[in-house]
Amino acid sequence: MTLYALLAAFALGASMPADAAPASATADAPERTAQQRLALDIFRELVEIDTVTATGDTAAAADAMAARLLAAGFPPADVQVFKPAPRKGNLVARLRGSGARRPMMLLAHLDVVEARREDWSVDPFRLTERDGWFYGRGTTDDKFMAAAFVANLIRYRQEGYRPARDLVVVLETDEETDARFGLRWLLEHQRAAIDAEFALNEGGDIGLKDGRPLRATVQTSEKVYQSFRLEVTHPGGHSALPTRDNAIYRLADGLARLARFEFPLALDDTTRGFFARQAAFEAGPVAEDMRAVATRPPDEAAARRLSATPAYNAQLRTTCVATRLDAGHADNALPQTAGATVNCRILPGQPVDTVRQALVQVLDDARIAVTPLAAAVESPPSPLDERVMQPIERLVAEFWPGIPVIAVMSAGATDGRYLRNAGIATYGHSGLALDLVDVRAHGRDERVSVGSFFEGCEYLYRLVKALSSDAP
Repeated sequence: MTLYALLAAFALGASMPADAAPASATADAPERTAQQRLALDIFRELVEIDTVTATGDTAAAADAMAARLLAAGFPPADVQVFKPAPRKGNLVARLRGSGARRPMMLLAHLDVVEARREDWSVDPFRLTERDGWFYGRGTTDDKFMAAAFVANLIRYRQEGYRPARDLVVVLETDEETDARFGLRWLLEHQRAAIDAEFALNEGGDIGLKDGRPLRATVQTSEKVYQSFRLEVTHPGGHSALPTRDNAIYRLADGLARLARFEFPLALDDTTRGFFARQAAFEAGPVAEDMRAVATRPPDEAAARRLSATPAYNAQLRTTCVATRLDAGHADNALPQTAGATVNCRILPGQPVDTVRQALVQVLDDARIAVTPLAAAVESPPSPLDERVMQPIERLVAEFWPGIPVIAVMSAGATDGRYLRNAGIATYGHSGLALDLVDVRAHGRDERVSVGSFFEGCEYLYRLVKALSSDAP
């Protein structure tokens, strides 16, 4: 993830108790259906394969899912595993449709971030069911979607469902780093195998507050991730003979100026729509400020008040923050270098070099060099296509009556940015109900409620059918 949960945690008050299950989870669950058992078996198999990006084996996970599909009767030509490097694997599987409409991609990633046993209350690489929850690394990010897509593809075949478009399940590696052997590799080397009109991806979910559904989000755009290296150099010397021109002091002064700087307010259709729709579910001054920010032009005073909440601030402007420092080489020597990493999350459409120039201006010191670290991946927002949004709104109203569907911009990053650059509109929407404050993706004791898991699987089954059938 990608940090898609960051955009969900909009300072919505107290979280539910640490071990409380959402309303959708019950202690006395009914007997599970054959489809639920299949989805759970696949989920368990995926969680229990160690796919940590740096050290795990996504090739084994891709092979395991391929074996599932082949055993269900999918032709070998429609189930492909690509292994660009040792232990790196990508699954591309296809349910063929009538061809009346262009294919639809169902994208999820197999790799996960590191999890150490000593940090967890359970083994992170065993799926543990406890008190209405499934615990394990990747349960929310992103093995739920991978398991749901594979289980549902098998279900469609068992039912004899023939969609109006091919359904292409893509389970990739390396999403948690740079997608080098994952989606980027597939786009470069196997574009025809994964080409689609649009993709369904992670990035949006069903937000819970105190166990109750509050809103459904659809990620249609992402901020651009770009880090910069700030560095001051100096000839150095003996610490017994200090000078006023000290590399650390120069860098620190520049960073202090950056800490006081704020990029200008800028909204687009997605973020303006978010504040306009969210206002209906807030109260008092916060609701009033959201409505005022959503106007054209936005109310600057209201924006300043909302900016006090980091998650709202991230929706209103580009942000840059110092995240790392390094300086000096000995306790008894003047520093010859002082450096910092500044991480920026840039609004879609704002040129990266414009942000670099703004940093140079704010630092206000010609001795502080500002150098981009790697190349940013800029991508345009996906259009708010009614053919995608209306089925989502209809099914959300059926599954979670009374909550709004809100298009959002992610302050984090997913591999949807590579698809958007390739001309494939991408919509982040999982149907998984997650607490807005108790966010555990990438953290200790990652978990999903049992009820939310099965509900999300059924929701995705229905949604993909709605998006791929002949019926409007």
